[in-house]
Amino acid sequence: MPDGVGKPDCPVCRGLGYIRLDVPVGHPHFGKLFPCTCRMDEIDKQRQQSVRALNNLQALERFTFGTFSPDGNGISPERQRNLRGAYEIALAYAQRPEGWLVLVGGYGCGKTHLAAAIANHALTQGLVPLFVTVPDLLDHLRASFAPSSTDAYTDRFEHVRTTRLLILDDLGTESATPWALEKLFQLFNHRYMNRLPTVITTNQDLERIDARLRSRLADPLFVEVVTILAPDYRAGGGEPVGSNLNTLSFYGDLRLDTFDLRRRELDKEGVDNLVNARTTAQEYAARPEGWIVFTGPNGVGKTHLAAAIANERERLGYPALFVVVPDLLDHLRATFSPQSNTSLDRRFEEVRRAPMLILDDLGTESATPWAREKLFQLINFRYVARLPTVVTTSERLEGMDPKLAIRFMDVSRCKVFTLTVPPYLGGSNMQSRQSPKPGTPTRRSSRK
Repeated sequence: MPDGVGKPDCPVCRGLGYIRLDVPVGHPHFGKLFPCTCRMDEIDKQRQQSVRALNNLQALERFTFGTFSPDGNGISPERQRNLRGAYEIALAYAQRPEGWLVLVGGYGCGKTHLAAAIANHALTQGLVPLFVTVPDLLDHLRASFAPSSTDAYTDRFEHVRTTRLLILDDLGTESATPWALEKLFQLFNHRYMNRLPTVITTNQDLERIDARLRSRLADPLFVEVVTILAPDYRAGGGEPVGSNLNTLSFYGDLRLDTFDLRRRELDKEGVDNLVNARTTAQEYAARPEGWIVFTGPNGVGKTHLAAAIANERERLGYPALFVVVPDLLDHLRATFSPQSNTSLDRRFEEVRRAPMLILDDLGTESATPWAREKLFQLINFRYVARLPTVVTTSERLEGMDPKLAIRFMDVSRCKVFTLTVPPYLGGSNMQSRQSPKPGTPTRRSSRK
């Protein structure tokens, strides 16, 4: 007989607390015991105690919208706008929790603070939310199978998936066992099908999340995904420091107004091609939306245009990260060295979340499986997050890794401009670049 008794004067269970339903043999409920209605108050109280043990809100009381700094601390104007936008979206959701809100960002960017602020705001409105980290939730469900557990698994899971406002923190940090993925899918699917308000935070690319879970996060009419670009405030609150990735300083003299249109050596068609390339770069530098890819043979000016865009953004007060793709992969490999004081994750995060990223010489890297995977993760993240990106390549798109090429070919997000002129072969400007002054860094040719 299960634990618990009913009311002594209950005419239904006669004080036993449980009943058997009058159903025919073969019915799924035949012979099973069910709690009597006289025990509902006791059962509700037990569920509330179980939820309080699971809910992490007591430790997060200080995380409110009032204690959140929407302008960050020492971050760039572009990242300030991004962070304030995330703050305003979260505040609007707290005031009217409908649909799903997914907050994506690196460690310490503020996504858990915003999620907890939504929960604390709900408390002030009389709504009791459930805030739980995903690994803790799965541990809580596993514990219900223990012989000493006083709370049945079914009751625990039912409350989690039906609670009026559920906030799941740190999706993707759990141990991805088949059982865990099954439970998470059941939870996601139930709340998705029943349109129950849900907030999710994750530091994972959505593309790396289990496909069944991701399918529930891909409905733009029901799910709003917000990517937060702010760096880890616990590491000082500002932009990443000490990075030797950015080589834009080597190209500081490359500007759009110094781009050589080669009027003396090219025919009208060639000059027009360069004029259009410069105009395209000028328009993008003024308003960088989506991606731009400059293609063409080596020595036609692709790197000059890309670096000039970055320099113009820097002049306007917006940071830009300029990296040569083979050098980037060398930097990432170097993090595996025992002498490295920078982790792969931190270095990779610095690149993929850069407010503006210029990838120079894509296609000249060693195409190992590891290199292809890192480039896909980088490009796919920026594609999904719609982060401004400039790419130069001498490789035809048709010859690229199809996973990369298909993103470049999306005309809704990416403009591909092909420089059709022959390589620049002479002139004082090129001569000076081939013979740098002693003691100065060697620069790559700007005519790529």
